[in-house]
Amino acid sequence: MNIFVCALRNVWRTRQRSGVIILAMGFAGFIMIFYAALMEGLLRTTERNAIAMEAGQIQIHASGYRDDPDLYKTIRNPADVLAMLAAQGYMAAPRLYGFGLAAAGVASAGVQLRGLEIGQESRVTEIHQHLLAGRWLADADPAGVVIGRKLAKTLGVTVGDEVVIVGQGRDGSMANEIYRVRGLLKSASEGIDRAGFFMTAAAFRSLLVMPAECHEIALRYTGADPPTLATSTNDLAARLPGLEVKNWRQLQPVLARLLDISRYSLLLMLFITYTAVGILTLNSMLMAVFERIHEFGIIKALGVPPWQVFALILVETVIQVLAAAGLAVSTAVPLALYCQTHPVDLSALASTSASIAGIALDPLWYSRVTTETVVAPLLVMALMAMLSVIYPALKAARIKPLAAIHYR
Repeated sequence: MNIFVCALRNVWRTRQRSGVIILAMGFAGFIMIFYAALMEGLLRTTERNAIAMEAGQIQIHASGYRDDPDLYKTIRNPADVLAMLAAQGYMAAPRLYGFGLAAAGVASAGVQLRGLEIGQESRVTEIHQHLLAGRWLADADPAGVVIGRKLAKTLGVTVGDEVVIVGQGRDGSMANEIYRVRGLLKSASEGIDRAGFFMTAAAFRSLLVMPAECHEIALRYTGADPPTLATSTNDLAARLPGLEVKNWRQLQPVLARLLDISRYSLLLMLFITYTAVGILTLNSMLMAVFERIHEFGIIKALGVPPWQVFALILVETVIQVLAAAGLAVSTAVPLALYCQTHPVDLSALASTSASIAGIALDPLWYSRVTTETVVAPLLVMALMAMLSVIYPALKAARIKPLAAIHYR
């Protein structure tokens, strides 16, 4: 008996029932492939915001600085560290941090002053491309600053307005200066939104009387074959014994854990969805077996062994799964690819910015089509369908020919 030909004929002969099963599995596959692409896009965007907007892949600090961010805990001789990092294939951006009080009119707010080397920062992060209004920092305009969106709202300022900064310099003197808002940032993180006050490194050093040192160095690997985060971190820690080296997953463990859990939750959603589809497949194949009891009895009486009857039911299911997979891929993948360049705009649904572990979510929701987002839903669908058909196939294989012929 040609099992494949017989299975194909049986699927076509009961095309109404087969069509219902194929449409149900195909629709579930369409939903899950598109959902997987959207979730992958969300997770990639969130991870990118954490790395490209602020943290970088790896950060270097003076020992103990992260536990107690003191103005005096700096990286000594940063030029030597930067030269070593460049030789290892890293783009590096030194940063300066301080605290002060910003005031505009009758409003005031505590701010975190951030001094950046503009040219180096733009090679490590993309914060300079994340402007809501105005322009980014420029060395030719040391009095121009860029501030967070919520900070601007608190102070009641916009592009072109003046802001006064009051603080204490490294030498103990009173630090105060008037700056002009050069640009406003979109939502990047809670810290930046509420207290981010960006200025050039030269302006920072002038305000707080800082020497040629820095508080932080952010890194991005630029080589053709990047090592893993753990490998890079351990290697740099060995090369810089007096400094603290952490990657972004260590710096933001809550976010890293949430991203990992979100990927595992996708598999749970796949199993829950396809369990319902599997029950439908089980019910339909049981009905098909009971409707064809006489047929199975006759072919077994003609000498067809039980394993071929079992295989016949499995092949029928495989044909339906393949048809459903083709239907799901042909509908879900084009839609997901479209959403890669035409994101779902959720800005109208949120009056305030949403965030995950302090990292702002982009209201433009892009999808991301990968091999995993397409293959994983199809594999789980096939697995659940094949598991659900085992019982009907065993029942058909164990039918007694004489009892089946006389079955009513």
